[in-house]
Amino acid sequence: MSNDLSWETSVTKIEPNKIQLRGYPIDELMGKVPFPSAVYLALKGELPDAKIGRLMDIMLVSSVDHGATPPSTLTARTVASTGAPLNACIAAGILAINKFHGGAIENCMRFVKEVVMTADEKNMSLEATALEMVKEKREKKQVIQGFGHRVHTKDPRTAKLLDAAEEAGVSGRYIEAMKAVQAAIHEVIGKNLPINVDGAIGGILCELDFPPELANAFFIMARVPGLVAQIYEEQTTMKPMRKIHPTDHHYVGPENRHVD
Repeated sequence: MSNDLSWETSVTKIEPNKIQLRGYPIDELMGKVPFPSAVYLALKGELPDAKIGRLMDIMLVSSVDHGATPPSTLTARTVASTGAPLNACIAAGILAINKFHGGAIENCMRFVKEVVMTADEKNMSLEATALEMVKEKREKKQVIQGFGHRVHTKDPRTAKLLDAAEEAGVSGRYIEAMKAVQAAIHEVIGKNLPINVDGAIGGILCELDFPPELANAFFIMARVPGLVAQIYEEQTTMKPMRKIHPTDHHYVGPENRHVD
């Protein structure tokens, strides 16, 4: 007799004294597989090689925090100021990650995929296709996300990400298309809008064949530790129910430290 409530999952198998993620015992992964590689395993179903694992690590570290001004951080700190518990503050911050904050990765992925697909269908170069599509976006007054930054004229994370993609052997047509779009934007609007961290991550996720629907997940996974730090600082050093100015603050932490 069939059971209409029965369903299947291929992610995790749980038995007495046994936990398997995509078939691998968790206790065997512990200490052997870095967390970013475990994330890849959970999402893709297979363990990455060492170079892809390092690339995953670099992507997640790149977005761990970006100060107190992003909407997710301001939201989380505001909720923390009300006396809400940690989970509510984190949830509030994550809920602020959306179309215009964090969502740039998905927007960028969809656009760059369209550029590559159109170039292949029309048998055109990526440069010519990007120029045509950027002009079309300009005429429709639509924003192409993943380029330019409200703070940085040259995002320091982008070069590191693109170099890591090259070292991992995954710098292909999507990243080439990203560079073609950057050049096209400069030609169409006369401004240099470099690929930013969201654009670099978007291009890499395309190369790694992740679906655009998971783009925001990478921003969320990366940003949670930063949100926790911001929330705890708010809860332990600030007065409750204060007026939080988005820009009138100054940094008082350690200065100019470097990793050996």
